[in-house]
Amino acid sequence: MQLSRQKYLIMGKNMKKQKNDKNGSIPKCGLCGKTENLTKTECCDQWICDDEDAYVAFSYAANSCHRNHKRYTLCAYHHNEGHSGDWRTCQECKDDFETEDYVYYATNDFNFDKLENPPEFEPTRCIKCNEIINRGYEGFTKSKDGYICLKCFKI
Repeated sequence: MQLSRQKYLIMGKNMKKQKNDKNGSIPKCGLCGKTENLTKTECCDQWICDDEDAYVAFSYAANSCHRNHKRYTLCAYHHNEGHSGDWRTCQECKDDFETEDYVYYATNDFNFDKLENPPEFEPTRCIKCNEIINRGYEGFTKSKDGYICLKCFKI
């Protein structure tokens, strides 16, 4: 039996019909590869999981492809701010962030396309213990004197 412009995916014991996209292939999330429950991003028109409902507020979980792209990439920031041109060459985007944050938002795994040749920077160090703080992935606080890692921060 020939399937024209449709493919069947086996989902557990059930079979579910999935429509092909314009070029004849099954759409899949450009970040995780899933083929179910997809939408397109507003910023770059890429297929992505429509999964923001999976995020639990204040959990800081990275379990939502859509939310992660929307909140943690320059692609989405550039679009939301209404900047013109490509985010990879946007001086406004570059000026809006400290270099370390700019590099994180341009190169993390929530991007479909990452910035090639990101600028170099001196990593942030805790003003109390001098340990490097990976600001994209670790908690910290900022005081008037500088950054403090969570190990050294006392409430």
